[in-house]
Amino acid sequence: MKAWEIRQPGLGIGGLLLRVDWVLVILLGLVATVGFAMLYSAGGGDIRPWAGPHVLRFTAGLAVMIGVALIDIRFWLFCAYPIYAAGLLLVIGVEFVGDIGMGAQRWLKLGPLSVQPSEVMKIALVLALARHFHALDEREVGRWPMLLLALVLIAAPVLLVAQQPDLGTAVMIATGGAAMLFMGGLPLWVFALFATAGGTLVPAVWYSLKDYQRDRILTFLDPERDLAGAGYHGYQSKVGIGSGGEFGKGYLEGTQSHLGFLPESHTDFIFTVVSEEFGLAGGLFVLALYLAIIGYGFAIGFMARNNFGRLLAFGVTFTFFLFVFVNIAMVAGLIPVVGVPLPFISYGGTAMLTLQFGFGLVLSAKVHREVEMDEDGEAPARWARDGSRRCVAPLQALLRGHARKPEQQAGHAPPAAAHQGVAGNRGCGADRTLLDPLQRSRRAEGRRARPRRLWRRASVDADN
Repeated sequence: MKAWEIRQPGLGIGGLLLRVDWVLVILLGLVATVGFAMLYSAGGGDIRPWAGPHVLRFTAGLAVMIGVALIDIRFWLFCAYPIYAAGLLLVIGVEFVGDIGMGAQRWLKLGPLSVQPSEVMKIALVLALARHFHALDEREVGRWPMLLLALVLIAAPVLLVAQQPDLGTAVMIATGGAAMLFMGGLPLWVFALFATAGGTLVPAVWYSLKDYQRDRILTFLDPERDLAGAGYHGYQSKVGIGSGGEFGKGYLEGTQSHLGFLPESHTDFIFTVVSEEFGLAGGLFVLALYLAIIGYGFAIGFMARNNFGRLLAFGVTFTFFLFVFVNIAMVAGLIPVVGVPLPFISYGGTAMLTLQFGFGLVLSAKVHREVEMDEDGEAPARWARDGSRRCVAPLQALLRGHARKPEQQAGHAPPAAAHQGVAGNRGCGADRTLLDPLQRSRRAEGRRARPRRLWRRASVDADN
């Protein structure tokens, strides 16, 4: 077997494909199909402006999602920090060579592609924080050095994205990071402390906002303040939603988008097109699809045996929830207008492909849910020695199910190996009887000292 073949003991590619949660994949495909239909309508009954590229991007992202799902989740554990660093470098690159569009410097040109690095950071931050908290037990989570490291991981992209300026995305990244802190086991009194400190900074934040950002907030508080200016988008969106009634005006019969009253009908305000043409029934159908996806994502998190997969599934699913909540609340006038697309329905490349990569990680947590990893986050010994290949190809021994070396099979393991046992490969499918008594006692003591987490299952045997 080659070192780059990703499979578990006794499982080929076919066996791994059978473990993929195809119901979740089908649900994502249904939402993308709704997106194709709505983009076809927003384009005036033409496939070329937006609907065609939407299908091509989703199809390419689907291949990426399945490929990510088949890769051993330990690979993503060891690559979490490099992926975060790469995403952060892209965000920094926007400050120097980014393209300006819609009043903000948010995009990078990579050949023929235009990439929005702030979207990449939403998933990269989840990866990094899942890796960070996977390496800690409950006694270490609340310690200030570990907490400060997590806050630095969150603050770096938030401050950089806010400078673009893209306040909506910065708030989403910060909210996703706060959710990961909560799911990582941070005590509630820490959140209360941060909320109190944040409340004292509200005046300073208000005066640091751009004029158009303050106008959006003021218009949200008083919708009739400037209907022809800052309040135009929100007002037209609510008109379109209300005019749809219970069952809508009919497919391709919407007036707000087709007559040009609704700006950005193919991106941020596409839910208005859904509600206008299919009414309350169509809107509820879309919401039901989203709720099913969110439910499946959290269920996969509860099924995972390792903290990394659990946190990864919860974090990606919560990020997806933020996309849905912020977009629909915005078009309904419940929050100020922000530039957040509706997942898999709005036209866009980076956001959709990034979310598909994220759901590939969720599916990987399902496919490899039985993998048990060392809670201190130590990499297997050969990975630690060969850092240059850490994110290139998983260990051949790991892919073969950690088969013992010939000398170990013959019962002639060297003294050093006999003492070390599988300390470098603990929880990776190796024989746990090789752990020396001191290691076993330390691990048992650590488990007894750990309080239960919110997501810890009542029984590890409740696998399916």
